[in-house]
Amino acid sequence: MKLRYFSHSAFQIITDSGQRILIDPFFDGNPTSPVKSSDMDADFILLTHGHGDHLGDALDIAKRCNCLCICENELANYISSKGVAVHNMHIGGAHEFDFGKIKLTQALHSSVTPDNECHGSATGILIHVEDKIIYHMGDTGLFSDLKLIGEMNRVDLLLAPIGDNFTMGIEDAVKACEFVNPDIVIPIHYNTFPVIQADPLNFKQKVENQGISCQVLDFGQQITL
Repeated sequence: MKLRYFSHSAFQIITDSGQRILIDPFFDGNPTSPVKSSDMDADFILLTHGHGDHLGDALDIAKRCNCLCICENELANYISSKGVAVHNMHIGGAHEFDFGKIKLTQALHSSVTPDNECHGSATGILIHVEDKIIYHMGDTGLFSDLKLIGEMNRVDLLLAPIGDNFTMGIEDAVKACEFVNPDIVIPIHYNTFPVIQADPLNFKQKVENQGISCQVLDFGQQITL
């Protein structure tokens, strides 16, 4: 399985069987993205919430690729109204797909689409794919139930926001890592805009002092899991 980070919260997973999964595909309006939406194809798109820097180019990609968008119920209804195939879910619920299982978690954040309509709740996403559990936290503040999520799931890879202002900053993200206790954490949602400037190497040092491995990815970098 391959995992590629495009900056901000955008990722691509390519399974060993060749299925292509995009997460929060914010490309064209993203000043740090190494790709454009026209470069990207997908079989599935996972969305944490409706903000423009997360919904991003999902509608255009989904229509072009005729792929399925998986997200929280109200956001899914909004996307469906735009002519895109969706699978509606909600926090705490899980569902099996061709590539594996998805379960939504809470995230302390909001969900407003680019046309300023409120559509449901922001979420995190537990992605069970092949023999791994990847936890994309979405945009969130620190909350104590992260410890419960860590106790109930052997998280192999945690994707944790560190940019502050709109999400956790570095100190809170370190505590979140202690709660979830993943094998590896990758910092996300930083340095896209001036207001979320953060030093991922500072985060790496702090979290590794707590005994948790951290990998800082360059924007566009791909790794094998």
